[in-house]
Amino acid sequence: MVTPGPLGEHLDSLALVDHHVHGAFRDDVADATFEETITESDRGRLPGQSAFDSQVGFALLRWCAPLLDLEPHTSKDAYLARRHELGAEEVNRRMLRAEGASAFLVDTGFAATALLTPDEMAAATEADAREIVRLEAVAEEVAAKGPTASSFASLFAERLAARLEGAVGTKSIVAYRCGFDVDPTRPAASAVQRAAGDWLDRIERDGTIRLSDPVLSRHLLWSGIDAGLPLQLHAGYGDTDLDLHRANPLLLTNFLRLTEPSETPVVLLHCYPFHREAGYLAQMFPHVFFDVGLALNYAGGHAATIVAESLEVAPFAKQLFSSDAWGASELHYLGARLWRTAMTRVLGALVDHDEWSLANARRVATMIGVDNASFLYGLSTS
Repeated sequence: MVTPGPLGEHLDSLALVDHHVHGAFRDDVADATFEETITESDRGRLPGQSAFDSQVGFALLRWCAPLLDLEPHTSKDAYLARRHELGAEEVNRRMLRAEGASAFLVDTGFAATALLTPDEMAAATEADAREIVRLEAVAEEVAAKGPTASSFASLFAERLAARLEGAVGTKSIVAYRCGFDVDPTRPAASAVQRAAGDWLDRIERDGTIRLSDPVLSRHLLWSGIDAGLPLQLHAGYGDTDLDLHRANPLLLTNFLRLTEPSETPVVLLHCYPFHREAGYLAQMFPHVFFDVGLALNYAGGHAATIVAESLEVAPFAKQLFSSDAWGASELHYLGARLWRTAMTRVLGALVDHDEWSLANARRVATMIGVDNASFLYGLSTS
């Protein structure tokens, strides 16, 4: 047990469902590459600066070092040297199993060749692993094969249906590509064909396959709604490819009104610094859910503040746990460790002040960590 007390013991015992995560690095990586994975910026650093000098870096050296047989708060040089000594397979085994997850729902849509596949994640963790299909990646796969403008929509639909066999959800990064302030309505077929023609012409001219057309992005969103599986949407905090003010989930309000009759769950990911806005939307719309996954690793020792704010107005049945770890398996473990500790502190304070019963605190922790995702994605709870 890491977290003291009866509530901490309960949090540590939960077999979490990490409902939004990526694979860990398959191979050992250079120190500079490792540091790049513990920051969302891709702009590099000034001479003498280190990504370890941050909340996530200090949290990593505190919590992950003991899993590599090092003292807590060890130096970054000692940590990286030990990481190389053990090798990627052993580091992954230790970190991924220490997360204590029963299931990983893996987004395979970004730089997947360097990462463990869902099957490999399952083997490394002895847990369940299912796929979340990224809609933009499917569209770009179809576009790379040189379809005509008139055939794009049907070929995309066919390929998406094939990819969704065995998957448990879809995901869109429209916040990155267009922002949430796009027309929320379903585009007409003729508009989709024209936009596809323009996109395919650009691909032929410059060879760059990157979907950023707002009409096609809307078509993908509505295709996700039509699929009926939970549709994950990146919201809020992310890397430098993002205009943060356009990733405020409140900009999705009209889209949520239009999609409510479908009953397809819309799951807002990360959300910081808009996690309070996401909590409001989760209260207002029955089909909206959210997490604060990515923010907790980067908040480190301040993760409890974000967790407390996420619990302010949102129904507890509408919140989920995720690590959103990518690459470094330390982020998989750290996401869970920081969430467990933060929940213990926040809920424990409510119990200590007689605002909540201990039984309710345990029940809510189980809902957010396990049960809500199991229900939403149709996972076995055994």
